[in-house]
Amino acid sequence: MFTGIVEELGEVTEVTELGDSSRLRLRGPLVTADVKHGDSIAVNGVCLTVVTFGQGGFTADVMAESLRRTSLGALRAGSPVNLERAVPAGGRLGGHIVQGHVDGTGTVLERTPAEHWELVRIGLPPELARYVVEKGSITVDGVSLTVAAVGRDDFTVSLIPTTLELTTLGSKQADDPVNLEVDVLAKYVERLLAAGAVPNTAPGVGARTAEERR
Repeated sequence: MFTGIVEELGEVTEVTELGDSSRLRLRGPLVTADVKHGDSIAVNGVCLTVVTFGQGGFTADVMAESLRRTSLGALRAGSPVNLERAVPAGGRLGGHIVQGHVDGTGTVLERTPAEHWELVRIGLPPELARYVVEKGSITVDGVSLTVAAVGRDDFTVSLIPTTLELTTLGSKQADDPVNLEVDVLAKYVERLLAAGAVPNTAPGVGARTAEERR
């Protein structure tokens, strides 16, 4: 599990195509300071497993499913990436619960600079829009953000100077893809409601008589 608080702005140093998968070599001295084989590191919000490590970097394999659902397939040598180690048990939850399981990709639509922050509007797939609510949490390229406004098929986030400086979101331009992970709690609630596991007891909605409940 991750929290969406990026620890380090790393860099892709090599991409090896392996047919229906890829192997990435990445530079990240901070996240590899205490790394072990098999550890999880989020790369632009995608949970990847460390295969090899050394000299301030590590390699990780990206399977076909991840290449299909995320923007990792577009990475090239020199691409900057957001890196975060998995949070240890008892660690501080600085952002929100992030699984590192990207739900899909969005597209940067517009950037609006302000004096001390920047508004970024991002388009998202219709099937993800229902999970995004104003003041709720969303993960964009591995960064835990609060939704400032919601449209029919887009949302807006406000980026503080620290986020602009220390993550890839500071350099994303219109039409650039970003990885999106919606709040997992929203998906669980939807699933439970659809299965009838959580009865709707709101007055006049879904109410049943004692006889109907038998």
